Amino acid sequence: MFTNRARILVTGLFVILLAVILKLKVYELAAVCVMFIGFLIWGYFKQGTIVLAARAFHQKDYDKAENLLKQVPKPEWLSKRRRGFYEFIYGGVCLQKREYAEAEQHYELAALYPLRSANDHVAALVHVANINVRNGNYEKARAYLQLTEKHKDNITAKMKDVIQKVEQELKKHK
Repeated sequence: MFTNRARILVTGLFVILLAVILKLKVYELAAVCVMFIGFLIWGYFKQGTIVLAARAFHQKDYDKAENLLKQVPKPEWLSKRRRGFYEFIYGGVCLQKREYAEAEQHYELAALYPLRSANDHVAALVHVANINVRNGNYEKARAYLQLTEKHKDNITAKMKDVIQKVEQELKKHK
């Protein structure tokens, strides 16, 4: 839950502490410092700023969420759970900015990774279907709606309403 700047600052403090500890020849504490430095570097690549971006997204601060997501140097290096969440949040940010093509790409990628819950997975699939209905690509929309069938037991009532609305729109365009 660090921004990149905070992560670098804390890593720098541990490096300074490591130098002092090595000068005092307390090797056990030096090993602990090296472990913490390694953990911070690992977190930079595997965890990123996703948790902070999710918090900003849920507070509807989409610019801050996007800036935090842009701090992730290589999204493909994120852990599988974080990568799915990264794509899901980025899709939501793009949807808010009305960048539908980019939102569709992010939601399609999010659906490939494990998400927090089955409802989030269904939400990603329904967003892709809804975007394709808007674009007139009804077959692709139907295909993505069919993928939601395996999660029927875990879908919330609100999501069921959204699915019904998309299905009604698809019935108009048979």
